[in-house]
Amino acid sequence: MRKAGIITVAPLVVLGLFPTLTWSQAPTAGQFSSPASLPPDTSLTGASSDAPASEPPAAASDNAAPAEPDPAYLKKKKEDPVEGEQTKRMMWVVPNFAAVSADTEVERLNARGKFVLAFHDSMDYSGFTWTAIIAGQAMATRSDPELGHGVAGYGRYYWRAFADGVSGTFFTEAIVPTITHEDPRYYTKGYGGFFRRMGYALSRTVVTKTDSGGMTFNASEVVGNLAEAGLSNAYYPPQERGLKQTGRDWGMQMESAAINNIAKEFWPDIRNKFFRRKQQEQ
Repeated sequence: MRKAGIITVAPLVVLGLFPTLTWSQAPTAGQFSSPASLPPDTSLTGASSDAPASEPPAAASDNAAPAEPDPAYLKKKKEDPVEGEQTKRMMWVVPNFAAVSADTEVERLNARGKFVLAFHDSMDYSGFTWTAIIAGQAMATRSDPELGHGVAGYGRYYWRAFADGVSGTFFTEAIVPTITHEDPRYYTKGYGGFFRRMGYALSRTVVTKTDSGGMTFNASEVVGNLAEAGLSNAYYPPQERGLKQTGRDWGMQMESAAINNIAKEFWPDIRNKFFRRKQQEQ
């Protein structure tokens, strides 16, 4: 079945780290809503994989003011300023430019910024690396046996996986959000109980912010993934086309979006607990 790599690789990375996260997530009072977002002019050249994915601008955002954060989180944030911060890449190989750090306030993203964001998420070196992993797994599991095997077969898997990724990213982060005036970025909740945060991450596949700071149905994700699934009929083998296959692909893309949201929500915790600690011990 087409695009199996997107669904089967990511859960292994995320779910394998969930048990440790549950130990470190203490329930907190209060509810959090973030007005943060990623600046559209983030540079690809020379960007560090450990650099924050978003920084607060000089001007205040026109989004609604956030609810009062939990005191325990504020104390932790004061002790460690990078607590809850996203980075441009997850595990150095997964593009993460659309993730917004918790408790961060930045500017509204205009139409140009949405296309710049989609470009970063598609054309960063990590995007090519992630595509290579997806293509390798797809060939190993023979998700599309018509594409063959060996070096030539891998090339066929790779360029199709790359086309899937680029078209899906531009549909969900640039084209549809520009039309519907939606904000395509993921706003990290950052604190609260483990299951509350997971529920929040899952809900972002169907709920998103508008450009004006309100909340709305996430047409960018739902319609954008449907458009990508439909477009893929143009370059996959005849056996992998048709209305039924398009519906399957759309469902897999939505599942992938939900998994990616979970990964984005907990990536700052994983980074702080495993990678930053190792760096400090060296």
